[in-house]
Amino acid sequence: MLKARKAENKPKKEKAGKKKDSNAPKRPLSAYFIFMEDFRKSFKESFPDNKSVAAMGKAGGEKWKSMSEAEKAPYVQKALNKKAEYELALEAYKKQLNGNGAGVSEDSWKSTSEVQSGKSSSSEINDEAEQEVSSQRN
Repeated sequence: MLKARKAENKPKKEKAGKKKDSNAPKRPLSAYFIFMEDFRKSFKESFPDNKSVAAMGKAGGEKWKSMSEAEKAPYVQKALNKKAEYELALEAYKKQLNGNGAGVSEDSWKSTSEVQSGKSSSSEINDEAEQEVSSQRN
């Protein structure tokens, strides 16, 4: 009875915060999660009888920690490419929300140079991003 009375006295907390817009672009995966996508496939092939998600996550985490920066580089590069695509999509989405994007074309998520050159596939965009990164390193 005492517990019931205490429960009655406590005000229920209202959830504060913004509701997520279902039309907004989804955030990109980090390098670790991109690695885990590949690791899950290889882990399932190596251990088809192991159904434990925890074991797979633990093994993936240990492998990620043991990897060198050079081994992580392809995953980091993919994450950077996905982040760049996300930022472009988010920018176009924000313009559309503000009303500035009335009549937004299908090419709105691309930069103006990509629209002018006619490049639209993500592989072409990724190739350009890889070239930019390698030129910055040199």
